[in-house]
Amino acid sequence: MRLAYFDCFAGISGDMTLGALLDTGLPLADLQRALNGLRLSGWRLNVSRVTKQGIAGTQVKVEVDESSDLPHRHLDDILNLLAGSDLEETIRQRAAAVFKRLAVAEAAVHGTDISHVHFHEVGAIDSIVDIVGAVAGLHLLGIERIVASPLPLGHGFVSAAHGLLPVPAPAVLRLLAERNFPVRDRDVAGELVTPTGAALLAELADSVGAFPPMTLHATGFGAGQRDMPYPNLLRLVLGESNEAPTAAAGPAAAYQVERLQLLETNIDDMNPEILGYVSQRLFEAGALDVWLTPIYMKKGRPATLLSVLSQLDRADRLIELILLETTSLGVRRQEVERLCLPRAMEQVETPWGPVRVKVAHLPDGQRKAAPEYEDCRALALAHGVPLREVYEAARRA
Repeated sequence: MRLAYFDCFAGISGDMTLGALLDTGLPLADLQRALNGLRLSGWRLNVSRVTKQGIAGTQVKVEVDESSDLPHRHLDDILNLLAGSDLEETIRQRAAAVFKRLAVAEAAVHGTDISHVHFHEVGAIDSIVDIVGAVAGLHLLGIERIVASPLPLGHGFVSAAHGLLPVPAPAVLRLLAERNFPVRDRDVAGELVTPTGAALLAELADSVGAFPPMTLHATGFGAGQRDMPYPNLLRLVLGESNEAPTAAAGPAAAYQVERLQLLETNIDDMNPEILGYVSQRLFEAGALDVWLTPIYMKKGRPATLLSVLSQLDRADRLIELILLETTSLGVRRQEVERLCLPRAMEQVETPWGPVRVKVAHLPDGQRKAAPEYEDCRALALAHGVPLREVYEAARRA
């Protein structure tokens, strides 16, 4: 399986992503040809080789003609632009999904409906080119799975259409929180993860964590526009996954493979009311899943087995939380392998409003959908209809 690892040690933006794709071997002519399919005038790519702290990389600037019409586009305007383009269907769909995800985050931050969101910078030509170019580049390179590193966040303020916004931008945190992205602080004033970069990873990344097992094929750097105290670069690593079976192995070749930590402890001397609280704290700290199993221990004592599934880089924090919040004196840990169906988040319309739906692709080409519970619940309460009706309408859509 062709795999791409985004090593975001200095953050990520749309232009850094384009630079990294070109630096790992994507032909500029192929990228330009794909972007021309947008049928959008008034822009050009300025591609150059630069050095950041002694490391060479590719820098991309989307230069927009000053005479070009730069309206504040709504989501529908961008979706219509994509629908009327000459882009391949796969590229159109994935780029549309990135914009939809970004619109949902912006609408939540500003307390409005996605149909009323002005995309401002994201609706401008340069950001449209960044997003569509990133999606097209990954498609042209034949990438089947994307893994991202934890993201560094800066501090301070950034100028936007609404005025000064705190860094990280509210929409960035919203996008990352939806995917339970691990983040870390970097004591740097300035924006390290842009809304465009966050939206790309939130929609396209299959998992987040350390370097996945793979056979390396290529690596490259996409350069940011600013000079920082460290190399302002996005490193992209391409390879073949060592974990996924080959196509000859049958249907299992369609699975995504992740290395995770399974944490477990037996608890027999704690008020069971506390277990619900502990489970919620673990989810908030980044656990992928938490479950409780009734068990019997020595001398026939009833107890509870607390199990937690975690990304590799979050396991230590979750162990600390278990030992802090429970009466347990120890935690067992083991590395496990999880095989997942490829999935993507889509948004569908129901008679009561939009619902996000997680769509998984089965090895035989069929799809199965799982509407997001919180979206369905909110619509059911707002319109006074049974939750099951909203859920079923979303699943059918």
